Amino acid sequence: MAEKRDFYAVLGVEKGASDEEIKKAYRQSAKKYHPDLHPGDTGAEAKFKEVNEAYEVLSDKEKRARYDQFGHAGVDPNFGAGGGGFGGFDGFDLSDLLGSFFGFGGGGASRARANAPVRGNDIRQSVILSFEEAAKGCEKEIKFRRIEQCSDCHGSGAKAGTSPKTCPNCSGSGYVRVQQRTQLGVFQTQHACENCKGTGKIIEHKCSKCNGMGLIRIQRVKKVDFPAGVDEGMSRTVRGEGNVGTNGGPSGDLYVDIVVRPHHFFERDGYDVHCEVPLSFAQAALGCELDVMTLDGTHKVKVPAGTQPGDHHTMKGMGIQRLNGRGKGDQIVHYTVTVPKGLNSAQKKLIEELEKTLPKNGAKSGFFD
Repeated sequence: MAEKRDFYAVLGVEKGASDEEIKKAYRQSAKKYHPDLHPGDTGAEAKFKEVNEAYEVLSDKEKRARYDQFGHAGVDPNFGAGGGGFGGFDGFDLSDLLGSFFGFGGGGASRARANAPVRGNDIRQSVILSFEEAAKGCEKEIKFRRIEQCSDCHGSGAKAGTSPKTCPNCSGSGYVRVQQRTQLGVFQTQHACENCKGTGKIIEHKCSKCNGMGLIRIQRVKKVDFPAGVDEGMSRTVRGEGNVGTNGGPSGDLYVDIVVRPHHFFERDGYDVHCEVPLSFAQAALGCELDVMTLDGTHKVKVPAGTQPGDHHTMKGMGIQRLNGRGKGDQIVHYTVTVPKGLNSAQKKLIEELEKTLPKNGAKSGFFD
């Protein structure tokens, strides 16, 4: 099995990168390797999964802290004395360690937490929407991998027809206490039971499907609605579609990060849409009527005579639907004037004759003028 690359290197950021820098790098990489843009490319698909895995860790403060301290082992499903269980059990924290060493609280809180319900981890996935899909809304099928209870053992980890046994070493508590006599007195420490790895149970005959974990990672497909007006960088939250919880805890959520494919004609600014329309010299000088493309089909626009390069026309209410609100933004048409090239002698003479008849309008004939 190939060794995993450093998550910071995967996203192309430094270790001390800010949350915003990590998010920006993730969007760029997700757009670059998204399977929709590389159909049938297994290499791009593998990189896309690697990018999502890196962002899932680095976007979570707790996971990032563990990763920074312990590397890939810190976010491994089996990390921590409790066995991890794909994020199911808590590892040690400093307060637990100090409390157990000096006898604060008698370790009761730690024992209670070992078997308490734990919420499953959230999952992040990205989706690429076309410009029109983001503007008008759509429904997409999102493919993602999540951790669920094993269907064969129903989460017990034991082979069908058998059940886990209470650990004889810790009597099912998951922790054992050790007393030490020192010159300062008797100290009591508490640590996870090595016999059961902190679970309080022993599985004599493991389920072959999940290898005794009680959990498996499988691919799911979920239809997700994206309302009109969503934009790049936004996320849709699908409650309860993340990794399954442990000990009866609730499942995490699925976060779908939105990436919008650039458009060849439109450019978005909030809920306004900008576009550039070229005019010939004659159209700009004499005025004309044009069919201009909008998100709702083509609309006729009257170009006034004497239109200058850089002039614009605002089409009210022809922009993007405001998210969860009423009304739409505007479409702003920016005019450019194309100057003809490669004129023949007759055409040049006509323009020269026309120039003689036009008012100077402040134009200068030379530098010193």
